[in-house]
Amino acid sequence: MNFTTVLSICLISLHIAAMPIFGREAKLVIWPAKLSEDANEYSLLPKQELRDEDAVLLYEQALEKLPKDADTDQIRQWLNLPAEQFPQEQAEKTLQQYMESLRLVARAARCGECNWPEYKPGAQPAIQSRCRYLAFVIGLWARLEISRSEYDGAMAAMQTGFGMAKHLGQTPIIVQALIGAAVSALMCRDVEQFIQGENAPNLYWALENLPEPFIDMEEAIESEKRARLEQVANDALRKQFEQQLGPAHERVRMVAKKLDSNLNVLQCIEAIRIYAAEHEGQLPDKLSEINEVEVPDDPLTGESFVYRRTAAGAVLAAEPTRAGTEKDTIHYELTMRK
Repeated sequence: MNFTTVLSICLISLHIAAMPIFGREAKLVIWPAKLSEDANEYSLLPKQELRDEDAVLLYEQALEKLPKDADTDQIRQWLNLPAEQFPQEQAEKTLQQYMESLRLVARAARCGECNWPEYKPGAQPAIQSRCRYLAFVIGLWARLEISRSEYDGAMAAMQTGFGMAKHLGQTPIIVQALIGAAVSALMCRDVEQFIQGENAPNLYWALENLPEPFIDMEEAIESEKRARLEQVANDALRKQFEQQLGPAHERVRMVAKKLDSNLNVLQCIEAIRIYAAEHEGQLPDKLSEINEVEVPDDPLTGESFVYRRTAAGAVLAAEPTRAGTEKDTIHYELTMRK
């Protein structure tokens, strides 16, 4: 395999890094919610209590059990509906056809072992095409539970989604790690819905306890780079190839940072809900007024998120200059109920 062919394959496999999967503009109506006294009461990752099973085999089985002719466009439409329009009865009926896959993926997410095969240049992970499909189904499960104010069930669904995403990120394949980040971004939408519930528990500690970076791209980057460079016999071409890979790998790292920014801004909202619970339902005028907990910064800059009061409530955002492009911007309009 010559240098040009190897480089072309590499760049094709990295195209997903430029996808605007973390851009978000939304209006959230939130309620005051006190900080839990137990920092471990809620978790967005499942306990990895199954030590004698390999998650990879269970994920493969879950994907094989997915219906081949399901209407995923309908599921996506439902996930974009406001809470008051969410079709509970139809969603429950639809989820019945996915129960076997959901049971398998929930079990996989609890496995302590997840042994993905080694990277081979030119090969793409077999699970790549269907993981987002499964993530949308998990999201539908979470949304149904949230719409019914069944917050324990919603936590189980979100743990399954974030657990699968974390496992996908523990891979020697860059594309698969990026899919893990994309699944995580989809799960962040469920967190958005969760924290808008009237009696929804505060998830500040659950978000605080997530690892950072949530998806560590370094293992996949180093594994692929090592394997690809072995395909280039000429030392001069190998050096040139490594230099060419640099910018693509930086884009991959930026995807991980954008995901962490997405998670941190949600934790920031939970800090705001804590403040409101201690101040008669009032929003802070500035983030610096929140003293009950530490307010997370934007990992992309190391600085505070943009926050300003408005007539209706407040705006919380990562500005385009911080997030990279307009399409990657996080922009929430917050309204506080009392």
